[in-house]
Amino acid sequence: MLLNLDPFFPFNIRKIFGVLTLKIKHALVREPSDTFSSCISSHPLHSSVSRMQAKVQHQNYCEVLSDFGLEVMKLPPDNSFPDGCFVEDTAIIHKNRALISRMGAISRRGEEQAVLEYLSESLKVKVTEAPGTIEGGDVLHLPSFLISGVSQRTNKVGVRQLSDWLQIEVKTVIDNSIIHLKSHVTYLDSGTVIVNENVSNHPVLESLTKIVTVSRENYAANTLTINNTVLLPTGFPDTYQQLTNNGFEVITLNVSEFQKCEGALTCLSLLF
Repeated sequence: MLLNLDPFFPFNIRKIFGVLTLKIKHALVREPSDTFSSCISSHPLHSSVSRMQAKVQHQNYCEVLSDFGLEVMKLPPDNSFPDGCFVEDTAIIHKNRALISRMGAISRRGEEQAVLEYLSESLKVKVTEAPGTIEGGDVLHLPSFLISGVSQRTNKVGVRQLSDWLQIEVKTVIDNSIIHLKSHVTYLDSGTVIVNENVSNHPVLESLTKIVTVSRENYAANTLTINNTVLLPTGFPDTYQQLTNNGFEVITLNVSEFQKCEGALTCLSLLF
């Protein structure tokens, strides 16, 4: 089933899917700041980023989360941090604990402070210590363990601190050529991942069912599954077809401006 929310959607998801049994209850987000177009990016269309369109797309994203029954909590934008809307990178949450990131991108250090203050009100928190670095965009949450990239932004010291504090096994995919692992693989549900071909044969994924993207749709490997429904970026028909063929409900959402800043669906929220 395809529900296309590009660019506006005059319906309530609850009415379509009925009463949901919520596994995720909260979403922490941060609106794009006025400096958003200065985000870290090597995307060929970076110069065409529209801050106003990004704000519209972000609002649509928040409305989707709210319509799923999530409590959407909004941090104020901060012009000091052009990448601040990619709030996922600032913390990794498991059960009642959160590890606050020490960002691998030095220019982003400081984004995590507002998140630390917010999460400290309801969770046990710990801050990653130097020389460890870790960003949430590297960490996949599976039912019984985590998978973390060891990448340009996350190192082995950060991963060890993650495992120790969250008290959970963390398996690793080591590839210093990538920025974040979730740009290449995300967990869907029921032991299934969607993955780009470059990491599809990694031993960590061996026991999982894999939906492999075609090369021209690699961006679509970053999906966001909320309570059994998959959010997919607009414009990837092959990936949509593969997901529906495998029995997933799919909603498409336009995140073009975030793509130009090398961000994606998972980047825009911390879910817990």
